[in-house]
Amino acid sequence: MAESVEQLLAELIRFDTTNFAVGEARGEAAAAEFVTDHLTAAGLAPRSYEREPGRTNVVARVPGSDPTLDPLLVHAHLDVVPADPELWSVSPFAGEIADGYVWGRGAVDMKDMCAMLLAVLRRWALDGRRPRRDIVLAFVADEETGGHYGAAWLAEEHPELFDGCAAAISESGGYSYHATSASGEPVRLYPVGTAERGTSSLRLTATGRAGHASRRNDDNAVRTLVDALSRLAAHDWPVRLFSATQAFLERAGAALGVEVDLSDVDGTLARLGPAAKIVESTVRSSTTPTVLSAGNRVNVIPSVAHAHVDGRTLPGSEDEFLSTVDSLLGPKITREFLHRSPAVHAPIDSPWFDAMADALRANDSEAIVVPYCLGGGTDAKAFSRLGIQCYGFAPLRLPVGFDYRAMAHGVDERVPVDGLRFGVEVLDHFLSRV
Repeated sequence: MAESVEQLLAELIRFDTTNFAVGEARGEAAAAEFVTDHLTAAGLAPRSYEREPGRTNVVARVPGSDPTLDPLLVHAHLDVVPADPELWSVSPFAGEIADGYVWGRGAVDMKDMCAMLLAVLRRWALDGRRPRRDIVLAFVADEETGGHYGAAWLAEEHPELFDGCAAAISESGGYSYHATSASGEPVRLYPVGTAERGTSSLRLTATGRAGHASRRNDDNAVRTLVDALSRLAAHDWPVRLFSATQAFLERAGAALGVEVDLSDVDGTLARLGPAAKIVESTVRSSTTPTVLSAGNRVNVIPSVAHAHVDGRTLPGSEDEFLSTVDSLLGPKITREFLHRSPAVHAPIDSPWFDAMADALRANDSEAIVVPYCLGGGTDAKAFSRLGIQCYGFAPLRLPVGFDYRAMAHGVDERVPVDGLRFGVEVLDHFLSRV
């Protein structure tokens, strides 16, 4: 079996676990078997759960030394989004280790976390160590298309697996972000995810009068839809600060020596410089048109036109969001939900967040740990329904100039080997002591 974290990740990448669409994926079972073998070798008793054959989820429990403590859930997904090999400089599923990086689809989203967990568990087994509290491990399928065969299904059909879990950690947090203070000094921020925007994916339908395109038609469904989409896309959504975004602005601003004015968030973002990218998409709700469909002949005005809109909402803002959307659409457009899940958030002032910060600072004395809100979504939404406080914490230390956010779903996805090794140390510290 692979011994180093980079070798573990390379082997995981070699399982092509592409998730193409709802109900259409491959390779998850093989990757789950790999995980199962390593969990078993670490002395655990993993079990597999499938909604459908091949869509395999692996769950195991690491017994802690203090049974009075609430268990912690650690969840990570094994599926990945498609990769076009024609666009890559390496084969997306070769799992190459070169130039100080592990290359391949899933390197940062999120097989790196899977590999780091397996490396920690192997270390514990060799050293005869165990954590203070029970750790529930869930390696799941289907995160990339909503968790219908993974986390969402497990939370609904097998909630007993997570009984007692008070908190959870998973992807999209705990990585280093290089910034510069107002005085020109380098600062390493480590954003930890304490919230996620909600999802309101919409299908819009416009109806009108069909006819020949050469004749005047004031009831053209395509024009009605396009006008409505233009209003949605141009709408200036108001700033709505909540705990995660306000705390990020205040703490990052203090670390960078930047004036923070909560009554002028756009001005504050401008003063934060590159660090603003962490928060700029999550101080507002958003509506982004993504799919259009109408008609099949250039000379025929169709009677129906459709569009998909990616909608994202902040905690407590969904009612306002939908009311605004309806006013912008107008009376000739109907909407329905393609997917709907509320925003989630966990406490910042909590022992869980403090323990994550302690683990980061123990391995990087200059770490400035700040909370933030994820602009997208993860399986945290499924597990939050069970009353579990979910955090984004998959630690990495990244080199200056490395565009971590461009890696997920991007071309030439890769992760630094040194960053992985750092992550193993941070996770070992956190999971052992929390």
